[in-house]
Amino acid sequence: MNVLPALGTFLDPLALAIVGGGTLAGTVLRNAWGDLARGVAALGVLPRRRFDVEPLLAQVSALGRIARRHGVIALDRSKIEDPDIAAAVAAIVDGAGPRDVESLLEQRRCARFERQRGAWEIWSGAAELAPAMGMVGTLLGLVGMFAAMKDPQAIGGAMAVALLATLYGALLANLVLLPVAVRLKRRARHEAQERLRLQPALAALAGIEPGTGRIKEIAA
Repeated sequence: MNVLPALGTFLDPLALAIVGGGTLAGTVLRNAWGDLARGVAALGVLPRRRFDVEPLLAQVSALGRIARRHGVIALDRSKIEDPDIAAAVAAIVDGAGPRDVESLLEQRRCARFERQRGAWEIWSGAAELAPAMGMVGTLLGLVGMFAAMKDPQAIGGAMAVALLATLYGALLANLVLLPVAVRLKRRARHEAQERLRLQPALAALAGIEPGTGRIKEIAA
């Protein structure tokens, strides 16, 4: 049994153009260019492993040992790649206390989550648009059918557009766009929860008394 001709009946360039082009146009019109760029760039994280905070906690622990031996000022020479830890250490070197460091990290964590939210909302918004564009294609196909009632051959093509546009919209939304949005959302939530574990460790680092290695008491 040859299935290729049967599969070919499900391909219609006009229906694809209506659904794909309409979804793309609607997404572009809904969002700022910066948000669109972040949404596309976010696709790069999908093949990677999920964020793991354990190596960062180990680095903070190593920084704590340096601070106990040589004082927090010695941390200024440390090479730190993670931006949150780097910002916290810079604040600690400048004299920030534990509460200041916790506040800084919370602000950065929330700001990162909001940026990631903007990325996944691009894709979830596109998933909402795709079925609507499929319905638009269906309506256009029906209009073409009624306009070609005297030409039986034209009716078949218009009916194919009407039916396949709805199919394409449903498949694009549920098998491509929505899964991307859901995966980005889960990754963002996971990273936000993991980074929350950095706050007490870096706050303790900020509480080390210079020259003593003791943790300062934090006022209630």
